[in-house]
Amino acid sequence: MRSVAKPAENSRLVGAPWAMQFWATADAEPRLLVQTLTGAILGCGGWVLSRGASDDGAVNVAFEFERRVCEDIYSILVAAGLNLCSPSHLRMTELCQCTRLNPFVSSTEIVSIELEVQTFPCELDSCAPTTYR
Repeated sequence: MRSVAKPAENSRLVGAPWAMQFWATADAEPRLLVQTLTGAILGCGGWVLSRGASDDGAVNVAFEFERRVCEDIYSILVAAGLNLCSPSHLRMTELCQCTRLNPFVSSTEIVSIELEVQTFPCELDSCAPTTYR
């Protein structure tokens, strides 16, 4: 896998009102997580600006979307298995609440997110579903 610079080193977020930097962890294989997030973001109408995974398990995805789909984006981040840190959850909740309260003022604004995920791929045996009899 190719190495990716950390978002703080090449941040495009200066000056944008809804430009956010998120951190998360995930129990996933980095390459598959990048594919899952990319497909989900595109499926919600978002734009993936950059993506990548490093050999140490870090996944970086920079993406944008129209504010009106913020709840969909929040849902796919959680559904993809991301464990967002508390400030990331709070910021996304704030975005969704403000958008819901001001739908005509803010629905077409663009939101930019730089997401950094530290993955902890699980072993095949520990990821197998447990069956109880």
